[in-house]
Amino acid sequence: MKKVLLMGLLCASCMTGFAQWAPAGDKIRTSWAKEVNPNNVLPEYPRPIMKRAGWKNLNGLWEYAIVDKRVNCPEAFDGNILVPFAVESSLSGVGKRVGENKVLFYRRSFSVPAAWKGKRVLLHFGAVDWKAEVWVNNVKVGTHTGGYTPFSFDVTPVLRPEGENELVVRVWDPTDRANQPRGKQVTNPKGIYYTPVTGIWQTVWLEPVAEKYIANLRIVPDIDCHTLKVEASIDNRTPSDLIEVTVYDGDEEVAKGGSINYEAVEVQMPKDVKLWSPESPFLYKLKVTLTHKGKAVDKVDSYAAMRKVSARKDKDGIVRLELNNEPYFQFGPLDQGWWPDGLYTAPTDEALKYDIEKTKDFGYNMIRKHIKVEPARWYTHCDSIGILVWQDMPSGSGRPEWQARKYFDGVELNYSAGDEATYRKEWKEIMDCLYSYPCIGVWVPFNERWGQFKTMEIAEWTKAYDPNRLVNPASGGNHYPCGDMLDIHNYPEPQLDFYDACRANVLGEYGGIGLVMKGHLWVPDRNWGYVQFKSSKEATDAYEEYANILYNLIKRGTTAAVYTQTTDVEVEVNGLMTYDRKVVKLDERRLKEINRRICSSLNTDSKTLR
Repeated sequence: MKKVLLMGLLCASCMTGFAQWAPAGDKIRTSWAKEVNPNNVLPEYPRPIMKRAGWKNLNGLWEYAIVDKRVNCPEAFDGNILVPFAVESSLSGVGKRVGENKVLFYRRSFSVPAAWKGKRVLLHFGAVDWKAEVWVNNVKVGTHTGGYTPFSFDVTPVLRPEGENELVVRVWDPTDRANQPRGKQVTNPKGIYYTPVTGIWQTVWLEPVAEKYIANLRIVPDIDCHTLKVEASIDNRTPSDLIEVTVYDGDEEVAKGGSINYEAVEVQMPKDVKLWSPESPFLYKLKVTLTHKGKAVDKVDSYAAMRKVSARKDKDGIVRLELNNEPYFQFGPLDQGWWPDGLYTAPTDEALKYDIEKTKDFGYNMIRKHIKVEPARWYTHCDSIGILVWQDMPSGSGRPEWQARKYFDGVELNYSAGDEATYRKEWKEIMDCLYSYPCIGVWVPFNERWGQFKTMEIAEWTKAYDPNRLVNPASGGNHYPCGDMLDIHNYPEPQLDFYDACRANVLGEYGGIGLVMKGHLWVPDRNWGYVQFKSSKEATDAYEEYANILYNLIKRGTTAAVYTQTTDVEVEVNGLMTYDRKVVKLDERRLKEINRRICSSLNTDSKTLR
């Protein structure tokens, strides 16, 4: 990397703002695109579930270069890129493809605040797709693979305490030319497959910490025992280190607990504990303190919710999903989290929050986050707004047409040992980084046989790793007697094709009502939906027709459903909203009434269902 360092620090032109940046391409954009300021990009604290006061945002204009993957460092940089938008996106200001035979280099400079003197400094990346190698001041500080999870490096030893430091990142992403988890990204987008996302796509930031610091929190509520368990991972921990957790209802302290000798903190909650639900999304504030030799050396702010997601048979022998020990019909849209201007990255935090707010406004109580992982702030918004989440594992190898559609005896993908290890590593990392968010109620390891392998083993491991949530082993995939659910997909109308008396029967996808809205299209033609209509009234009528079928299926045993989908995505026009989020395509008043009827379908006789 010597050549990169010798080329000098980030050019002054990179810091001049709007004059050096403009969205690329001519695709449609959201209304938030015009609010993107290259001098203040996504300025919100990126990890609100474990918050410290001090941090420095490194989003903004960096230099970039796309070179042959055999090149160790670029001879020159191609121009400026707006981080954290993927290089293929409009908001990056670049809009170029990279491909499996090339690599993407980033470079910028940064200074360390004087107030951080004597602190360790962590360099955080929210997510980089797919393999990232990082240098600071010409010293390699780390490598990470996996496109959906945060990672960090302690860069303290290589920092210059005064003046500028140089940061270089090298990224390789083979997209669908390899078997790593990638969701719906493909080299040649069409139909249900979309534009590749290469490189940095979440916030990059610096954080000062003490010599000993809280590295992670794992928070588990137990409403049956009225306890809140907090396990703190401590860097450089010793048995005498004290962890204290204080719980607040607003500004009032309501509970407190502590532990030493590597034990988790178990806090006894009040008898009149407030439960979390989509109807009442109450969050307790937490303050977690690390004390070493009688001195508080680290403190973080967090939050928790007292809630329980489970499944149990009702009086008729039907396995129902439950929330806080009551039957609860979960109903929500398939949410893919794509943006016409930012691809994987929402233009602003308000945009990120908007889709969740509209979903709640539409009368839903759940979102299936479809083969993508969102930034941490998205899950915090779900926690505070009040909506349950089914979290998919982004799929890798194995498209559905490669395998026959069979049930209970389906053919599974024969992964290589390396590809299997990659899947297991990335799935564990995803569960680790999302473990404490109360909104997540269901883990979904596989979607529609895409890369499906060793289903029973993976489902059993997932359940053992997190016994406090439900496991949907294969949404619409080849099915095996494992996990908590049997999940069927059917388009366009709902159906109950198969039934399992021992597990919850759910409809993981249906609908796909298409409506073309001119002026809001990714491309002028080749747009499609599972069924097509010509007006909002026709589309809303069809939605109500399907909802009535679904309502009758609930009596027969269906206990959750997912409608496709929240927004249009590229050439798919089966969204409740257009891709640019500027038009709600169905009658919003009718939609809300219909959805509320579905969501409350188990409420009136919930006592007798038990």
